[in-house]
Amino acid sequence: MSVASPRHEPRGFPRQVLDSGQSLLVLFAGVLLIAAVAQTAAVGVRDVRAALAFGGLIAFGELLRLNLPGDREAAPIATAGALAYALLIRIGNSPVRLDPEQVIAVSAIGMIIGALPHVAVGRPTRLSAMAAQLVSVACVAAVFRPLANASLIGSRWWSELPVMFSLVIVGWLVKAVIVALIRTDALRARFGVMLLDEFRVQLPVGAAVGASALLIAFAAEVMGLAAVAVFTAPLLVTQVALRRYTGIRATYLQTVRALARVTEIGGYVEIGHSARVAKLAVSIGRELGMPEPALLELEYAALMHDIGQLSLREPIPGGATVLVVREEQRRIAEYGAEVIQQARVLDTVADIVRRQSDPCRPGDRGEEPPLSSRIIRAANAFDDLVGSSVEPSRAAAAVQRLRLDTASEYDPHVIEALSRLVSRRSVLGP
Repeated sequence: MSVASPRHEPRGFPRQVLDSGQSLLVLFAGVLLIAAVAQTAAVGVRDVRAALAFGGLIAFGELLRLNLPGDREAAPIATAGALAYALLIRIGNSPVRLDPEQVIAVSAIGMIIGALPHVAVGRPTRLSAMAAQLVSVACVAAVFRPLANASLIGSRWWSELPVMFSLVIVGWLVKAVIVALIRTDALRARFGVMLLDEFRVQLPVGAAVGASALLIAFAAEVMGLAAVAVFTAPLLVTQVALRRYTGIRATYLQTVRALARVTEIGGYVEIGHSARVAKLAVSIGRELGMPEPALLELEYAALMHDIGQLSLREPIPGGATVLVVREEQRRIAEYGAEVIQQARVLDTVADIVRRQSDPCRPGDRGEEPPLSSRIIRAANAFDDLVGSSVEPSRAAAAVQRLRLDTASEYDPHVIEALSRLVSRRSVLGP
């Protein structure tokens, strides 16, 4: 919220970023699908019942896609079904002889069918995520199917399991790397940070998906195709629980965003200031390697960091809290924390907001402010200086000005992370 800058609507990352890297990924997956379908049509579909059963499972799983932290989407049931289909060895007493191309074709067609209802109601197509999933399944199928078809991996579960388990890990790693590359481009972040972030978020879901895929593949030898339904049920129950949790999280975020708008509507801060500070704070936190749960709390706190200004009789000019004395800053932060604490579920967020007015050095509170508070303090000051401007020179000058105060006011690590974001133009428009 800069005093001199005009009012603009908040800028955010586009919800569907289809840059050249993503386009190449989708194009590669499309070529892979066409080649797989052509090859399967030429040689004929083997074991039609199994293809229909697993194709239906994949479509069902894609229909029930799940939102994960960090604006991610996943389809755990679809992924488990595709991996299980790629890892089939026997159905009952009958050996399974599937070409890798048929696995790819069935998986892709299942994903497309499951995505159609989402497209029909105007939801994102999730093309890049589907392409990443298809490539990971293709890698597993390309390695495992020739071994299984030639009976080269043994005939007992203890000799088959290590190979299957290793390939599940490989498939998960391939998908994680691809998604990390996509998010690196979309968020203009460092690849190493995005990859570590992806590992942390996807590991619990990936473990459940891998275990389910292995269970289905082995159970098919005893139960036949009934194993597809029986061993999908636990994953479905887990997904329902996760969906409920993510739904509550989304409701919290919508409520917080609505509260953040109150200060803008009341004229206490510039329109878009809270959203810009939140976007910048999350980018800095991600640059510093903060885990996704901490980033979510940081976003909550950044959105509501100015709510304490509602206690003022007269708004601060331009809403720039850096223009007022330290005691007034602290009083505003304290009042904002008290408002947030009334929710009784955001105590950590309240503490972040309370400590945002503290300088980076330990003060009279006896300890250094939390990292999230230090990030918000820097992000807020940066936006006070830059506002909605997209001029690189102005952003660079603001960073230099903040760097002069790193000995007392701002965390030098936070300012350096901000500097890297500015040099990559990660905070100057989409």
